[in-house]
Amino acid sequence: MQRFQFKALVAAALVAASGAALADITIGVVAPLTGPASGLGIPAGNQVKLWPKTLAGEKLNVILMDDASDPTQGVQHAKKLTAADKVDVLMGSVATPVAAAMAQVAEESGTPQLAWSPVAVPAGKDKWLFRLPQSNAVMGHAIIGHMQKQGIKSVGFLGYSDAYGETWLNDFKPQAEKAGIKFGPVERFARADTSVTGQALKLVSANPDAILVVASGSGAAMPEMALRERGFKGKVYQTHAAATRDLMRVGGKAVEGTFVVSGPAVLAEQLPDAHPSKAEAIKFVQQYEKAYGPGSRNQFAGHAWDSLIVMEKAAPLALKKAKPGTPEFRAALRDAFEQIGTTTLAHGVLNWTAADHWGYTNDTGVMMKVTNGEFKVE
Repeated sequence: MQRFQFKALVAAALVAASGAALADITIGVVAPLTGPASGLGIPAGNQVKLWPKTLAGEKLNVILMDDASDPTQGVQHAKKLTAADKVDVLMGSVATPVAAAMAQVAEESGTPQLAWSPVAVPAGKDKWLFRLPQSNAVMGHAIIGHMQKQGIKSVGFLGYSDAYGETWLNDFKPQAEKAGIKFGPVERFARADTSVTGQALKLVSANPDAILVVASGSGAAMPEMALRERGFKGKVYQTHAAATRDLMRVGGKAVEGTFVVSGPAVLAEQLPDAHPSKAEAIKFVQQYEKAYGPGSRNQFAGHAWDSLIVMEKAAPLALKKAKPGTPEFRAALRDAFEQIGTTTLAHGVLNWTAADHWGYTNDTGVMMKVTNGEFKVE
């Protein structure tokens, strides 16, 4: 386990006796800095390190912890952050199984959670859970629209056998069938698998017009490479968890021509001037790439950027009702997320309400194509 803390926490400890620390806003971040999902978590952690030292006029303390892509570690960290560190808000994880496990801790402790993955929980269990990524249904809407324009009549499914894969299957299948696109066969694999030869052979033999691959980061390249190696000639679509440069770095020529759905953040300069998120997306990209180099932008770093935007709107509302570090402030912050109204982010226009903790509209997803090793807006 690795534990990362900003120096601001040391300063907070020094003044705790005087009571000044009570006014500090503390955010607990859990992300996979190691393990299979680290290609997504490291960029998010890098963005966290660029956060300001103050928020809404208060000192901002941030505790960043590595879940190692493991739900058990994510839960352990979440419990410590809420019980011992008394964080005002939990953020993370970018790995859906970890974020889902953390959600129970958030609910039990009465701590708002800003998830950085499109985590689905049973109805009525997301009182404390808010998502920064677009829902799979919203992104599926963009993929279906693109498939219709491409004349796709049948689509196979090759996805993770965990929560991320299952929610995509449950959201995407009815949309495809409603659009008149024949769905199936369905093949699954585990995140830790190093081969999907058997699954690829079954899908290639069925010969659908297209195959939707549901995987994340560098792990999204392996199943697509297997499909191409087994002779699949149709179109391949990938989800927003694959909207990272790791797809091209690992997949090389095998992923040329792949269609990937994304939030607008990683496509900042390619967005039309009228796009509501263009200005915010450009600000995100410029500050991130100034710190980490050209081409380093990442979908999940964008979610970490957007998290501070919603905090900057919600924290002043909560501060009117209670002081940070208290159950009353955590409850007020939760309520404030539902009251901030329409908010323009690098990843789209968000509007959380009491009835909707997803918040994005169906026009949020942007389709892009891997062309000469780069993402190009379709």
